[in-house]
Amino acid sequence: MQGMPTPAFATIPGGWFTMGTDRGQEDERPPHRVFVDRFELAVFPVTRAEYERFVNATGHTVPKDWSEPGFAQPDLPVVGVSWCDAVDYCAWRSAEDHRPVRLPTEAEWEYAARGRQTALFPWGDVMPAWMPNGGRGPLPGPWPVTLGEPTDFGLFGIGTNIHEWCADWHDNDYYRRSPERNPAGPEHGVRRASRGGAWRHAYTMCRVTLRSKLDPSFRYNDYGFRVARGPAPQSGATIMSADEGTDVTETGT
Repeated sequence: MQGMPTPAFATIPGGWFTMGTDRGQEDERPPHRVFVDRFELAVFPVTRAEYERFVNATGHTVPKDWSEPGFAQPDLPVVGVSWCDAVDYCAWRSAEDHRPVRLPTEAEWEYAARGRQTALFPWGDVMPAWMPNGGRGPLPGPWPVTLGEPTDFGLFGIGTNIHEWCADWHDNDYYRRSPERNPAGPEHGVRRASRGGAWRHAYTMCRVTLRSKLDPSFRYNDYGFRVARGPAPQSGATIMSADEGTDVTETGT
């Protein structure tokens, strides 16, 4: 379909960053140093059109409010999907792509959303001019995934428009015992983690450190996801050590 986004991935270089903040909620504390290995993250959230291919191929249950006109445009992010739905999509997509695809961890998501800059928002501390209604909500629904400008890592719409599921279980106190390298959340939990602002809220963009959580079986119409995967094999590539790569430390407000 003309004008539809092409599924694409951005390479996120490995590196150190300060995860969390003292300026937020209790579960965003304490800020702590984390190293994330190089990986790839989808440039756009999974669209309605992409998810419809999955539904048609597998007979999977359609998302909440699937037939509502405000969510039916093919270039909108798919919404109304549970964490379990997102994991099922990843399994199907992995088989289709002949390459493992998964949900990002919270650490990967936060690192990618912040990018190379140090502010607490993906496009810096000033609201981007392209944000619908100046970043104020609630809005009638989500906007097309191609709207706006990419971050410095080449990502569209991250931190805004929809909440995005992450792989981790959520734990309020996890940051106090989180491993330094590639944290993947606790082994057990009740609610799964999600990140980003959404069209239903008073402000549709949030700081990259803000954490949300929800029962993994729940389907809300401001919840969607984007997928991640490991880096493409490179012949003769040098493996980055934990002493190398991008280093991002929070200075924003």
